[in-house]
Amino acid sequence: MSTSPDPRPLTGEPVSLDLLNTRWNHEGVVRDLLTGTEGLAVWLAGNGLDFPADDTVLRHTLEARDALRAVIDAPRGPGDGQGGTESDGDPADTGPRLPAQAAARVDALLAHGRVRLTLTARGPGETPEFDDPSWGPAWLAARNYLELLDTAPDRIRRCAHDACILHFFDTSRNGTRRWCSMAACGNRAKASRHYARTKES
Repeated sequence: MSTSPDPRPLTGEPVSLDLLNTRWNHEGVVRDLLTGTEGLAVWLAGNGLDFPADDTVLRHTLEARDALRAVIDAPRGPGDGQGGTESDGDPADTGPRLPAQAAARVDALLAHGRVRLTLTARGPGETPEFDDPSWGPAWLAARNYLELLDTAPDRIRRCAHDACILHFFDTSRNGTRRWCSMAACGNRAKASRHYARTKES
């Protein structure tokens, strides 16, 4: 079955962030790709996820999106420059902290699957297994978020433009990317600053 073109302004991010990016702001109106199974089919195909685009998968995927947004957009604790704390009382623990309730929501998603280690003629590998396959896309997105946290948590970013709700994983060499797209949000921010300077003079 062929799917419709993906209408989103930003695609190709890691699957956890790409799931968040199924909501975007277009000329002041929030659009949502996942309002039905047709949009789910577009998202699944875009991420190479071979699962049925049915109502149950959609419900679980939306649950994952909400849980990931809660944990990614929440202020973090010491060490990440975002302020806020969520400590378990260990004075030696000075790393970044995730809000406990938001982390628990993602943890609940992860309870629906596991990784089975394998060894084949091609060598060692991993195979995801799910207690119910309809949780597959949600679980894979949650697991991907853990992989990003393990790789470079400080590079999981929300676009710096005030009106933008898109997220990205900063793969720039020096880690200074601020915009979902320089051509879109970056240029809009520059134009706004230029207009403000012109108005003042």
